Amino acid sequence: MTVGPPDEIHNEDAIAIVSGEPYLELPEDLYIPPEALKIFLATFEGPLDLLLYLIKKQNLDILNIPIAQITRQYMTYINVMTELQLELAAEYLLMAALLAEIKSRMLLPRQVSPEDEEEDPRAVLIRRLQEYEQIKKAAEGLAEIPRMERDVFIATVDTSTVSVHKIQPEVQLQEIVHALQGVLRRVEHLSHHIITKEPLSVRERMALIMGRLEDTSHFLFTRLFTQREGKAGVVVTFLAILELSKAGLIEILQAEPFGELRVRLRSANST
Repeated sequence: MTVGPPDEIHNEDAIAIVSGEPYLELPEDLYIPPEALKIFLATFEGPLDLLLYLIKKQNLDILNIPIAQITRQYMTYINVMTELQLELAAEYLLMAALLAEIKSRMLLPRQVSPEDEEEDPRAVLIRRLQEYEQIKKAAEGLAEIPRMERDVFIATVDTSTVSVHKIQPEVQLQEIVHALQGVLRRVEHLSHHIITKEPLSVRERMALIMGRLEDTSHFLFTRLFTQREGKAGVVVTFLAILELSKAGLIEILQAEPFGELRVRLRSANST
């Protein structure tokens, strides 16, 4: 018989490997206390939960429970809990007695009568299991719903110290000219050949525009023009708007690119 070098010893023959070194025998001074190893069983919420687990584990029909087989497995679980010195609830022992009663009733001969059909001894247990299964599924569905302070958290922000300053976009001269061209095109469709001389004053038109803006927060640029005055009236109104803007009395705004122009009085805190 030949013995190979230590490095040829297979790791599967060792009872443990510490720092890469296999141990083939337990140390003589090793002490393992009785409570060092514990077996953790699956936890159940009651005897019905245990029965339902045993039925589903073996893919049994809940309407045709093999009482003898389920009773043996149930008692095996009870015995394991007793050996591990786990505290047994009274409900588990009561269910064990109920299973034993059902098993004994099924062993007794039945008297079949056409008028009076005897109820299956398992019927009450089956109804309780079906009701418990429905309640358990409903509870699992409720548990999956997002719960406040567990899955969903309310975010709070203190806005008392936050100052928001909305910067109005600058209106380019090209935008103003484009709006004026639109007004002129509409005036041309309503123009007539009757020549009348109307006194038009830029200063009076400035006062008229200021009066119209005092009654509202803002005004559409195009609505400041009166089309029946013709091109002369459009030009006078346009010059009045430019003078008011130059003097800092009004401001021309545009909410978005290529949007309609609006005119409003310049507030005291506007920059």
